[in-house]
Amino acid sequence: MNVLQDMKIEAVRKQLKVGLPPEQAFRLFTEGIGKWWPLRTHSVGLEDAQTCYFEGWVGGRIMEVLRDGSESEWGKVLVWKPFETVTFQWYPGRTPDTAQEVKVTFHEREEGGTLVELVHTGWETLGDRAGDTRAGYDSGWDFVLAKYIVQAVEG
Repeated sequence: MNVLQDMKIEAVRKQLKVGLPPEQAFRLFTEGIGKWWPLRTHSVGLEDAQTCYFEGWVGGRIMEVLRDGSESEWGKVLVWKPFETVTFQWYPGRTPDTAQEVKVTFHEREEGGTLVELVHTGWETLGDRAGDTRAGYDSGWDFVLAKYIVQAVEG
């Protein structure tokens, strides 16, 4: 029995505000992921990565495409509620049995724009690597989501 699997590891939680309505914020996060995701630093193929994409339905894949045309599966969509929520399994460079769950919600703000909330859970699937991997993602999501914010501003 793995002690880490019996312990609950705290979720990574991120909140950010973008100056887009929820529909546009959702579309940018999902359909537009290839425009803003920092592939050179946060992908399986790194410098060989060409793009990435979401398949916009429950069961759809999140994929990375390499320059040679090969693909790497990052995850699978679990919940697809356009303009409100997308939840997906997350296992880039790993097998699905080590997946975590990422839930991203899009809330309209009274003063305009959208509050985007990301919650990344399920670290226990990684066993002994869980703590270190979670720590890496805590700062990693900050870097990745900063690119999303820039794309939201620049269009």
